[in-house]
Amino acid sequence: MIDPEKLAAFMLVTTTTSLVPGQSMLFVMGQALWRGTRAGYIALLGMQLGYLVWWALAAFGLGTLARAYPLAFRLLALAGTAYLAWLGLKAIRHSFHTEEHRQEAARKAPDGNPFRDGIVVAIGNPKSLIYMVALIPPFIDAAQPITGQIVTLALVALVLDLLVGTLYILAGRSLARTMDDPATRRWIDRGVGAAFLTIAGLILLDLLTTPV
Repeated sequence: MIDPEKLAAFMLVTTTTSLVPGQSMLFVMGQALWRGTRAGYIALLGMQLGYLVWWALAAFGLGTLARAYPLAFRLLALAGTAYLAWLGLKAIRHSFHTEEHRQEAARKAPDGNPFRDGIVVAIGNPKSLIYMVALIPPFIDAAQPITGQIVTLALVALVLDLLVGTLYILAGRSLARTMDDPATRRWIDRGVGAAFLTIAGLILLDLLTTPV
């Protein structure tokens, strides 16, 4: 059983961290802009599933294993970064075909699987496991069963993340109303693509400047 004061502190830290527009929430909002509101929610759910993988690793003590094999961890992070960059390029490429599909631009979402994309982005985010390994210990009572406490923290974090993600999706939905204009849609696609590429670049820079 987690101490109520520690749980409240964890909720505050988690909510604050989620509210800061990091790569995960910007990705979700980008999906809502690019593929529609429904896709934004699907991507958000996919990301939560991806985060469950990291929570499971933390619960079973495999965070230490990941640190023992930094090269494998680095390769996984690079793969996730490359995938995010590919999504950015795909959005930019789509922007050049807006005029060819003026009638479909406001109705048909681009091809893709936002649920899968959300999973890959979450798992490929190198800060996910680092964040959890650094954040969990202060809120855990070592005298109590660890796994149950981590499960509780994971559920709380996922619920809070879903709530904050919904705020980002709604913001994206309000902007999506302007997509009836193909020219506006073209620039939004390019903006989303540029954002994804920027996020991928920042992650890559962090990876390259951090020793293995």
